Amino acid sequence: MQVEDTDIPAVKIVTPKKFGDDRGFFSEVYNRSMWVNLGLNFEFVQDNHSFSAAVGTLRGLHFQTPPHAQDKLVRVARGRILDVAVDIRRSAPTFGRYVAVELSAENWRQLLVPVGFAHGFVTLEPDTEVLYKTTANYSPAHDRGVAWDDADIGVSWPLPLGGPLLSDKDKRWPRFKDTRDLFG
Repeated sequence: MQVEDTDIPAVKIVTPKKFGDDRGFFSEVYNRSMWVNLGLNFEFVQDNHSFSAAVGTLRGLHFQTPPHAQDKLVRVARGRILDVAVDIRRSAPTFGRYVAVELSAENWRQLLVPVGFAHGFVTLEPDTEVLYKTTANYSPAHDRGVAWDDADIGVSWPLPLGGPLLSDKDKRWPRFKDTRDLFG
């Protein structure tokens, strides 16, 4: 397992080893004891799986507030995404900055998005499947978000003509400067 820092050190790229032959491949994508040995002490409690049929499906930017704040481990089983983590920790020197990493079934990278970050992604290929583990269960009462297109954050989303496909909820998130419940 390879662990790489990003421009924001709290966000990590984790790439599991992949063993292939003429039958296909095998990969141990998560092993708690190996993670602890690498200094990544996270206890995941929920697995999520999303499917997006169209290129340009944008999900985010989401986070949950304490006591249900979530660390996330994101990977792609089929297709390709641009995965984004925005630092919403007011006390961090990287507050308001973001990391964008391409994740795909081909590159087999995973993005570790810690508590204190808003998370989102846009699909770059049709029929994309994204899987992610979280360290807290989903809680509708603690579900929050930031506008995906906020100029103060300035994410450079690779979008198709006509813009992204968004859920009604993702169309209504407030601007970064108006977002309540950011982290301390």
